[in-house]
Amino acid sequence: MSKKDSQFFNIFSAILGILLVVTLLLFAFARSVGDDNQLQHMLAEPRRVADVTENIKPLVRVAVAGKDNAALAIVASNPDAPVFALPVPKDGAALYEAVCKTCHAAGIGGAPKAGDRTAWAPRMAQGKATLYDHAVKGYNGKAGVMPAKGGRIDLTDDLIKLGVDHLLGMSK
Repeated sequence: MSKKDSQFFNIFSAILGILLVVTLLLFAFARSVGDDNQLQHMLAEPRRVADVTENIKPLVRVAVAGKDNAALAIVASNPDAPVFALPVPKDGAALYEAVCKTCHAAGIGGAPKAGDRTAWAPRMAQGKATLYDHAVKGYNGKAGVMPAKGGRIDLTDDLIKLGVDHLLGMSK
């Protein structure tokens, strides 16, 4: 390496070192100015304070027997928020389309497919009362899994029975 190359390399390295030091000093200065001015504003911002308050409140509240538990009243976190509810089917056919078809059309979880007489025969042999009971209360056995009311606990027992009747009618 020639003397000029070595001299250029030394000067170039020195300039890079100086630029790195200047960059670090500017970064440190910006952090110190930000800490002095920004931190108080950020800590006092109403939306942040509300979010932190919401996030740190206890997840559960315990009622104690014999004590005043009036403070444990369940209050909606946002009473102005819209309430979404699934539509309630009117009859067995509508129930099948809205709820039952999810599993009974494809045979998910061991569910007998709608219209499959072979799969429904052992279940029909148990009687309608047993089928009603399994559909309303749920069932978990060798034959498969049936969630209570097909997972729609908001539905009435009578509507579930209409759905069972519709499924049985499809399988005759």
